[in-house]
Amino acid sequence: MKNYPVQNPEEENFSFKMLFIERKDDFLYLWKRKFQIILIGVLGGIAGLLISFIWPVSYTARLTFVVEDSKSSGGGSLVSALAGQFGFDMNSLGGASGVLAGDNVEQLLKSNTILKNTLLTSYGDEQNHTLADIFAIKNKLIKSWESKYLNGEGILSFPTKTSNYSRLQDSLLQDIGKRIQKSGLSIVKPDKKLSFFELSTTMKDEKLAQLLCSRLLAEGADFYIQTKTKRLKTNVDKLQLRADSITALLNQKTYQASSSNRILLDVNPAYPTAKVGSEVKERDKIVLSTIYTEVIKNLEVSKTMLMQETPTVQIVDQPDLPLEKNKLKWWQGVAYGGFLAGLFYMIFLLFKQPARKNS
Repeated sequence: MKNYPVQNPEEENFSFKMLFIERKDDFLYLWKRKFQIILIGVLGGIAGLLISFIWPVSYTARLTFVVEDSKSSGGGSLVSALAGQFGFDMNSLGGASGVLAGDNVEQLLKSNTILKNTLLTSYGDEQNHTLADIFAIKNKLIKSWESKYLNGEGILSFPTKTSNYSRLQDSLLQDIGKRIQKSGLSIVKPDKKLSFFELSTTMKDEKLAQLLCSRLLAEGADFYIQTKTKRLKTNVDKLQLRADSITALLNQKTYQASSSNRILLDVNPAYPTAKVGSEVKERDKIVLSTIYTEVIKNLEVSKTMLMQETPTVQIVDQPDLPLEKNKLKWWQGVAYGGFLAGLFYMIFLLFKQPARKNS
């Protein structure tokens, strides 16, 4: 018995006309149920209205700052500005080399160390809470943590005066930091051609958002300046210590030389070596004076270099109270609720349509 090959049926050709007819049928199917869709939309709007009243309120603090670095000026910046006119970004090719230059600012201000040091600063209330304490209280984390990890028999807090935290406190601090990094902290550069940065924090407490935003920048700026000037600052401290020690020796030699000169007035001229001690002291005094002059000169040069290399983090806009309030308005709740409810119900009807036709 011969097996004849089965011929595949030809595929239907795509037609815009058929597509239009199918969409027209879908529209007519939905139009017949327009009152049901309107009713579902009204119910969704009422639900959105109720949700808008219980929607949690948050506050956003915004801070704009600029970083002024001595190395960022000069010929390199002129080349970058000229290249920017033709659409090229020279800073991304290594033109910006500072810790707070380019995209480094986002990684620095979001780093675990900077964020942890900021969270452990005082909130300034009567109970001496830290920013970490207030964040955990406002987000209703303290009670759940105490019942989960302490079985409800202890008090969990993050005091500022304690240098050594327990393993539990460190892990919970990391959890707070991850929550803030994920949804409560944002660092953006509005214009890539400019050196302005915008730091914003969103919290459920107005004062917490303001303090976290301001202190986070202060902590990051201090770290940046210390890192930038660490080598020069160490050199200045060493030269200052050496200058102080030479000053003490020079004063001592000066008193000794003066005492020797006074003794020479009563010495018998017949002794040829009587003036040797006085001359040695005068020589030591001159040598120390020469060394002191060079050390002071190098010290002043190092101080000048330190001042030139010290960057400036200038705040342009402070997060002043009252802060921007993030709240779902009643008309937004009605609009979103009605639109989403009607849309999902129409999708449900369209998926239900073929089963009704086949029946």
